[in-house]
Amino acid sequence: MRKISLVAAFCFSLCLTGFAQQNSADAPATKQDVDRYLETVHAHEMMRQVASAMSAPMHKMVHQQYLKDQAKLPPDFEARMNAIMDDMFQNMPWDEMIDAMVPSYQKHFTKSEIDALTAFYGTPTGQKILKEMPAVTAEAMDTMMPLMRKHMDAMTQKMQEQAEEMARESQRKATPVTRD
Repeated sequence: MRKISLVAAFCFSLCLTGFAQQNSADAPATKQDVDRYLETVHAHEMMRQVASAMSAPMHKMVHQQYLKDQAKLPPDFEARMNAIMDDMFQNMPWDEMIDAMVPSYQKHFTKSEIDALTAFYGTPTGQKILKEMPAVTAEAMDTMMPLMRKHMDAMTQKMQEQAEEMARESQRKATPVTRD
């Protein structure tokens, strides 16, 4: 009986050791793990670059808005709007925003996954992706803006038509029918 207990205890301890080793890869990422990853991907610099890259398409959108509604807008509309947007981008709390992202990374990635991402982005290919991403994003935004504007205009038109139709239906239901 004593031998069986000893063997059972030994097996149990081996299982626990194996379980502990198996789970270390699945352990949640720590704040330090995520901070190391964000440092590797130059998150602070990247956010500023992306904001800067988004600025040109946003300025273009303001310019198109000005051309469309020029008669209703003051002559300095475009310059004032661009200054407001640029000021907003420059005064964004980038550090706070990055710190606020850490729990999301911890929730969705394990320590081993964060380690793998950190290792990848530490390679020359990973660093090239990071270097080129702002330009890719800017170009993508530039090509997407006309499509987005077209879709938004169509969606706005459809919603207005639907609202008008609903108002007419409501009016018909509220108006009593008179018979001669």
